[in-house]
Amino acid sequence: MEFIRNFPLFTIVLSLFSGVLCMLLPARKARNYTLVYECILMGLVSAVLFYTVRTGQSFTYVMGEFPAPWGNEIRAGILEALIALVFLVIMFVSLIAGWHFLTTDIDGSKINLYFTLVNLLTAALMAIIWTNDIFTGYVFLEILTLTSCGILIVRELGRTTLAAVRYMIMNLLGSGLFLMGVVLLYDITGQLLMVPMQETVSVISHDPREMMTLVLSLMILTIGLSIKSGLFPFHFWMPDTYGWATPSSAAILSSLVSKAYIFLLFKIYFRCIGIGIFEQMPISRVLFILGLGGMFFGSVSALLAANIDRMIAFSSAAQIGYIFMGIGLGGIEGYTAAMFHIIAHSLTKSLLFLTAPRLAEVSGSSLLFGRITGSALKRRDAGLFFLAGSLSMIGIPLFAGFSSKLLFAFAAVSSGSERKWLLTMIMLAVSAVLNALYFIRTLIRIYTLDRSGSSGKRTTFKDAATGVVIGDTADQAAVQSKGFQADYVIPCAVLVAANVFLGLFSWVVVGLIERGLSMFG
Repeated sequence: MEFIRNFPLFTIVLSLFSGVLCMLLPARKARNYTLVYECILMGLVSAVLFYTVRTGQSFTYVMGEFPAPWGNEIRAGILEALIALVFLVIMFVSLIAGWHFLTTDIDGSKINLYFTLVNLLTAALMAIIWTNDIFTGYVFLEILTLTSCGILIVRELGRTTLAAVRYMIMNLLGSGLFLMGVVLLYDITGQLLMVPMQETVSVISHDPREMMTLVLSLMILTIGLSIKSGLFPFHFWMPDTYGWATPSSAAILSSLVSKAYIFLLFKIYFRCIGIGIFEQMPISRVLFILGLGGMFFGSVSALLAANIDRMIAFSSAAQIGYIFMGIGLGGIEGYTAAMFHIIAHSLTKSLLFLTAPRLAEVSGSSLLFGRITGSALKRRDAGLFFLAGSLSMIGIPLFAGFSSKLLFAFAAVSSGSERKWLLTMIMLAVSAVLNALYFIRTLIRIYTLDRSGSSGKRTTFKDAATGVVIGDTADQAAVQSKGFQADYVIPCAVLVAANVFLGLFSWVVVGLIERGLSMFG
């Protein structure tokens, strides 16, 4: 066996080991170690991506060389390696760019615990991406849920505690439904490994009674992961979760965790059920309708939001709708568009969540729209990064968001359904207009000179639930005087560059996704 086939397993094991190690390290050493090991993981995954692209084949690593049902399997192909690499890059830049706020939002004695949770979360992400066993997917799904709650609640405010409890309740509900679906699938097929399960499903799908049970189990499983990923109408937990987390956590939860749930669902459709059988089920049509609903209602909620973080969070709900709409459209074009949007949205949303607190920092530590007037003029680097992210979300050419919307339009035309084509085109237009309304409104506000004269006043801001002061400022000139901050500017510049690359050279990533899908079944 070629040694490179061990690399996917190394990414999981190394992450688990690093989680334990960071508990023993002081805060800054835990951070530096995590950044170094993330670079190592990126190197391992890059090697796997290069290998699978060069050979044009995926490979399966059998744990301990034990066959099913005793053994466990890891599978690596172009699509898995591409998603893993994107996730690791976003994780890396989010930890660097958010370090300033980590030191202020989290008690110094708990920063090493934060990196412990991040490393365990990374292990769960890698396992979900690589696994070829549906029950292993469930195990690491739970680890992902617990660590996600941990990086949220580690910011000790009343609102973060409330948000974490709500997030935990919704995710446990989703996990319970997912487990029920897994149990039913195992009861029907007698398999937990994905390929043997698909082979059994292809046989029993000819029996209408078995097919009905299969649809029921897959529907329960889909509802579970839809709740966890924030698909409409299960998206109401997102604003508090993302809005009250420290910026690194908000970027990780929005860009990576929610997308990992969708990617696992995608793998189940392809590798456990078989995409041909899945497209015959009513589930795909339900996902299409809910995806359209998410696009509309998420955008409307973002338009009505009172502060910038809630706006970005509700916008995430709308973008999740795009992904599920692409899955509902079906066909190679629809699945390609959905996968491309996972990458595009992950890059853009992490940029926005890392940038908004910088604008608030020069606005009395407030995220309210009434307070952030002129903030981009005070903090020009953050203003430019927010501008780039906003243009991508609106769908302006040269940015990833434009390529993504174009792919969805092509998928709709290629769907072969006039009704789907019409509904998709209408909702793409409506969503684009709504996106433009709330992002352009925000851009106008942050680039409008503040003539209220309030900048010289000393202002305090309290957490509504606890009364704890979370902001205190006389003027934010001190923030402006810091000048060039490499630990923020360089990571965000990387995200902008990746976004522009997806906009200008989308065909490169689309080609990789299509090749990955061809070996995914």
